[in-house]
Amino acid sequence: MDETEIYRKQQMGGTIEKGRKSALIIVDFTNGFIDPEIFGGGNTLEAAKATIPLLAAFRRRALPVVFTRIVYAEDGSDTGIWCEKVPRLRELTESNPASHIVDFLAPEAGDLIVNKTQPSAFFDTNLGSVLRAQGVDAVTVAGATTSGCVRATVVDAISANLRPTVVSDCVGDRALGPHEANLFDMKQKYANLVSSTELDEIFA
Repeated sequence: MDETEIYRKQQMGGTIEKGRKSALIIVDFTNGFIDPEIFGGGNTLEAAKATIPLLAAFRRRALPVVFTRIVYAEDGSDTGIWCEKVPRLRELTESNPASHIVDFLAPEAGDLIVNKTQPSAFFDTNLGSVLRAQGVDAVTVAGATTSGCVRATVVDAISANLRPTVVSDCVGDRALGPHEANLFDMKQKYANLVSSTELDEIFA
């Protein structure tokens, strides 16, 4: 049996309707996540660069833009179990340039920057309430890593009844196998998938 047949049989892979207003969430495109010596590698740098025109498209339409960063206290007082699994995360403090957003996607006035200590942009942050206050009912997601913080953010978005779209060439991972597998899985269960050349599929 074709491996996609079971998904079709179980009626997965449906299309989520467009929302009335979408926000762009750029997940963890920081210096550390494009550097293969830290948390980057694979296609993370290419995906970050592909996000430049996507970000410009949202700004032209005056739609909300959100950046996320993983940032821990200098003394490690807010690290948790995730840092037991990935100890090097503890290095991502405010004083470490690895935690800073890449220069070519620099935030502008009015953008929301969400500092987080867990994979999802929504977990234990004010992101959900801020988006709802702005009338947002859909999110477009770019960032790194596809199999990690991007996926966690997408799952939490749909769990909050926000309509998620993942821009496939604007998300990246340190290894292409997990990247491709998670794109496939999110398309089947949690999000619409588009490329950056299909923005009509995003904007109402």
